[in-house]
Amino acid sequence: MKRVIIGLSGGVDSSVAAYLLKEQGYEVIGLFMKNWHDDSVTISNECPWLDDSNDAMLVAEKLGIPFQTVDLSEQYKERIVDYMFNEYEKGRTPNPDVLCNREIKFDVFMKIALDLGADYVATGHYCRKGTIEKDGAETYQLLAGVDGNKDQSYFLCQLSQEQLAKSLFPIGELTKPEVREIATKLDLVTADKKDSQGLCFIGKVKLPDFLQQQLKPKEGVIVEIPNNFENYNQDVPDFSSEEESLAFLSQKQHYQIADGKVVGKHQGAHYFTKGQRKGLGIGGTVEPLFVIDTDVEENVIYTGQGKEHPGLYKKALFVTNQELHWVREDLALADGETMDVKARIRYRQALETATLHKVENGLYVTFDNKQSAITEGQFVAWYLEDELIGSGVIS
Repeated sequence: MKRVIIGLSGGVDSSVAAYLLKEQGYEVIGLFMKNWHDDSVTISNECPWLDDSNDAMLVAEKLGIPFQTVDLSEQYKERIVDYMFNEYEKGRTPNPDVLCNREIKFDVFMKIALDLGADYVATGHYCRKGTIEKDGAETYQLLAGVDGNKDQSYFLCQLSQEQLAKSLFPIGELTKPEVREIATKLDLVTADKKDSQGLCFIGKVKLPDFLQQQLKPKEGVIVEIPNNFENYNQDVPDFSSEEESLAFLSQKQHYQIADGKVVGKHQGAHYFTKGQRKGLGIGGTVEPLFVIDTDVEENVIYTGQGKEHPGLYKKALFVTNQELHWVREDLALADGETMDVKARIRYRQALETATLHKVENGLYVTFDNKQSAITEGQFVAWYLEDELIGSGVIS
């Protein structure tokens, strides 16, 4: 019997995943990861880790599998929380869920599991793993989950071949209603449990409160940029190369306070992110204000009215070589090569038609349609059909 250690999170997805593995004849061990101690920044009782670990233990008892808790809070603080503070401070918006999978579940946790003699690590993610023979060796594919509504391949976009080789995703072929149905039939305590929201493992967090632990409040102004700002309508210059044209399409719009009018105050530009609408505290505009840019150096937030504001839209983005990752290393582009793909810049976004352009210092992604709120620090992931083949941090 092959041994599988499953990350039991206390949710319905990992509960059913554990059951399915047992049915498939694996020796299954449940491990709960405790990654957070500080309840002072979580909102009410949404998803405190104690309830979750208790539910995970009850599920393990019901399924008759061994169960234990591992404390990874030190590594979590170091690799996820400190990274988040650092990114926000730089005016970027990180994605803790993607990082948590890369750094914690499929790295720290996976090493612990393999030390415990596991052949595989399993999670309750809605995605699938494929295996193909290529050049006499096995190559692993990260495939979208069958449930298009719940597909979580995006969150695993930073996994490597080594990590995929040791991973199992038992519920990838199922839809969420099917998973709940199985849990109900088995009378599992998690059958009707709401999906956890908010930060990976921390639960719902008041983000400013959370960030204020490290990033001090600092009053600044909120500026509204008009829809007819002159820079939005500038003529496209003639370019001597395609790379110049790509650089132009992906470049960030630079604003100054004089470009618009001051409409309010804020407590720190680093608490805000592009595309954000809530938390500005400004009324009286015809359409709601959206954040179109933040300047953490000058501590200014730039906003525009309405979700169609031209300041929100761009056709291209850039990923540096340092932050470029290929799940399928065999498909990696060489400098000068291009590839037609489908791509997304956030979880739950429908896949958009795009083209990858590899250049010497990184990779441009150009979209057929302009994208709203392309945000530095977030991940862009690209697919061929239903296979996620690579990703990168938007720079």
